[in-house]
Amino acid sequence: MNSSRIGRGLRAIRIRTNLTQQVVATRAGVARAVVARIERGDLACVRVEQLLALAAALRADIDIVLRWNGAELDRLLNAGHSAMHELVVGILTATGWEVVPERSFSIWGERGVVDLLAWHAATRSLLVVELKTEIVEVQRLIGTVDRYRRLAPAIVHDLGWEPVTVGTWVAVAESPTNRRRLGEHAGVLRAAFPSDGRTVPGWLRRPSGSLLALSFLSDVRVANRTAARSSRRRVRAASPAVTGPPGWPNPIR
Repeated sequence: MNSSRIGRGLRAIRIRTNLTQQVVATRAGVARAVVARIERGDLACVRVEQLLALAAALRADIDIVLRWNGAELDRLLNAGHSAMHELVVGILTATGWEVVPERSFSIWGERGVVDLLAWHAATRSLLVVELKTEIVEVQRLIGTVDRYRRLAPAIVHDLGWEPVTVGTWVAVAESPTNRRRLGEHAGVLRAAFPSDGRTVPGWLRRPSGSLLALSFLSDVRVANRTAARSSRRRVRAASPAVTGPPGWPNPIR
């Protein structure tokens, strides 16, 4: 990441759009000194969240690319996501849900891919599941999940599902980094997702009303699934527990 180029670029955008540093700082929710520091290219003491917020305030995008051993990082992340996918599908099917994975859509000009859609026919409950191996931008996560929830009835219309209620569950891989990052935005997340891992199991067994939940998936269970998928041996995974810890997601603390 070229700090100088990013700083000069953001400054140029700000000037072109006739905005002062104070106006941009207010929009981004940061101090004006932070804006000045970024524009100078001094990013060593700037949090990633502040940099992304400043770019968003200027309607710009910043892509931070992490590379490791060629394509090995992609394989590692995909393995983690696949392990979470397998674990959550097991939990849902064990409690009587019909699951459709990786459902893509293009509706009214809006496009995307929902990680999992689950249908509980007896109660006509639809559940949108978002899987996150790592948390980068909390506000974008909230916006994405809200958009999926709003569009969900149209996304499943061709399946013949006519939901009475639509719930959302954000399942986050357990890690110190994810806990810290979510902890920094606990108030906003509680408002967007008032339910946590203590609520999810009971709701899945007996859906009643809508669900807006965010919880962690045990890093041990995800790691075990990842290791199993990476192994050359075919090992039959045990059925996921559905009665309580350690099988169920942990709440944010």
